[in-house]
Amino acid sequence: MIGSAVLLVAGVAPWAVGYVTEQQWLEATEEVNQSQPFVRLETDRYERGVFSAEASGTLALMDPKTGETDQIGFKVAISHGVTGSLLAFSPKGGWQHEGARWLEDEEPSLTLETRLWGAAVVEFQAPPVSFEQPDRPESVSASGGFARVEVGRMGEQAEVLVVWPELSMLGPRAEVKLQDLHVEQSMALLSGDVWTGRGTMSLGALVVDSAELPAVSVSNVSFETRSEASNSGQTLDSEAVLAVDSVSIEDAEYGPHRVAVSVDHLDVASWNEFSSAMTDMQLLAMNAGADPRSSYQQQMAVMQRFNEAVRGLAANGFSVGVRELSLATPEGEIQGSLDVSHPELSEDERANMLMVMQRLVGSVDVTVPLALAEQYPAVRMQLSPLIKQGLLVRDGDELVMKGQMEDLVLDINGVQIPLPPLL
Repeated sequence: MIGSAVLLVAGVAPWAVGYVTEQQWLEATEEVNQSQPFVRLETDRYERGVFSAEASGTLALMDPKTGETDQIGFKVAISHGVTGSLLAFSPKGGWQHEGARWLEDEEPSLTLETRLWGAAVVEFQAPPVSFEQPDRPESVSASGGFARVEVGRMGEQAEVLVVWPELSMLGPRAEVKLQDLHVEQSMALLSGDVWTGRGTMSLGALVVDSAELPAVSVSNVSFETRSEASNSGQTLDSEAVLAVDSVSIEDAEYGPHRVAVSVDHLDVASWNEFSSAMTDMQLLAMNAGADPRSSYQQQMAVMQRFNEAVRGLAANGFSVGVRELSLATPEGEIQGSLDVSHPELSEDERANMLMVMQRLVGSVDVTVPLALAEQYPAVRMQLSPLIKQGLLVRDGDELVMKGQMEDLVLDINGVQIPLPPLL
């Protein structure tokens, strides 16, 4: 009896898993197409059997600037198990077109492993690649690489890992080389389009060799991000830190460099509305050739949503700025910070709120080595207007910019600049 039950489950389970996989595929396709306008996934054929299935379709990618669309045809080989399915993707016509020789013995692998409880794992494995065009001075070569995305909680949680040891691209004007790319990201959906989590990206070296400009080499780049929910998920605190060990231009080396940017107490609901309004504004700009009267009314409606979202962000209070700026040069270190904030308003203050910028406050503090402007004409040309206007003043061996913003007035080194009430 136990053996019969096991055989029954082993025979019926793949059919049930195949049915659920097909429904998940259709739901995921519809969700991708409805969540944004720039990527469309269309299924041309889905033939399901007991232990396997086959599907094919097209992936359309639209350029937001031009509105042009590129289509990529694909096919999927699906195998059904007891608790999930394995989907293997490949382009129509194969990974390597007829006559092309950029792959040797091994082909790339793109798979999606799904589970009945809503988990999924996407993996992309690439073999070494070498691509050259005989009639053109262009080539691409890369070592084998690996990318993995693990999704859980019905798409509301994700873990990302990318490892790519080496990539080289040679064009008619420059050669670009990347070494030791490593990306890790852990994130969870908070609300709308807002995600929380942590991520790191590291790059061993980036080399750009151009015939028109001096060769540039960047060593040991790291980029770290952190986003955490606060106030019971109603606000968001986020931070991003970029650090570079050294930048070499010809025989000169500069470093280390560090930039830290953060946003505190950002209202999540207002930010979601702001993002939605920005996306709709892009769509209206691409469809500018439609009925002018209808387009004008839609633009006014979107602008109203945009203004309300900005007012909501300001009324709930926020702080954003460059908390740390440190750039090392042989002439000295460039240091600075920038901060802009808005206080949280009471209910009465929100009702009487006329302009966003009226309650904005901020500060700026930047120091630049004087020798940097004296020795490099290009830098001196950029800084001269600021020096003439008094926005940069000499303090010993440094050029200093210190300013405060309050009551729609920006005061920099004693020079007061009235700010227009934009919002």
